[in-house]
Amino acid sequence: MYKGDTITVIIPCLNEEQGIERVLRDMPEFVDQVIVVDNGSTDRTSHVATSLGAQVIREDVRGYGRSYKRGFTYATGDLIVTLDGDHSYPVDALSYLLEAFRHLEVDFLNASRFPVRDRQSMSLKHHFGNLVLSLAMSLLYFRWVRDSQSGMWVLRRSIIKDMQLESDSMAFSEEIKIEALKNPRIRFGEISIMYSSRVGEKKLNPWRDGIHNLMFLIKKRFPRRRI
Repeated sequence: MYKGDTITVIIPCLNEEQGIERVLRDMPEFVDQVIVVDNGSTDRTSHVATSLGAQVIREDVRGYGRSYKRGFTYATGDLIVTLDGDHSYPVDALSYLLEAFRHLEVDFLNASRFPVRDRQSMSLKHHFGNLVLSLAMSLLYFRWVRDSQSGMWVLRRSIIKDMQLESDSMAFSEEIKIEALKNPRIRFGEISIMYSSRVGEKKLNPWRDGIHNLMFLIKKRFPRRRI
């Protein structure tokens, strides 16, 4: 528990046995529930996570968004914190994020990876793609978002029921922010964090995922009307 709020951390994983061990060993003691959503790993991810006290949920249908939606159904905390299992997001900054969440009096806090301080953590191509997607989202929704693709957020569990989350893919990261921005009852904020080089194999395909995410932004903004 952190200053009266129970905390759930959700971590989607696909073959992250090295990274998840480091993430869970660094997890602060005030976290009440750690959910690792194993998205069909073929390595020891589930075994490592279970041995370090995490609640492991299996989701055999592949997809970043699919994993999060599965994890949300098991979350019990007042506040949910998300991060990746590759140790690229700062686990030791959870108290900093929660303090910012309280200070800014928001319901959804996005942790921006920019400006990137560790140049090894993000390639120039990846950096440019993130900039394009964040700019596109900001223009489409009339609200500046510095990092539309960040996978680290703090949100009130109670706001999830007011969101229409459809994406099962990487586009889920931008979709949940869009749902927060669109709802006048949800207060949105953003702060910068330290982003580091990942542990383990990279799974993101910059061109494929980038184009898919851009198309999803447009589709989400201009949905087809049913006749």
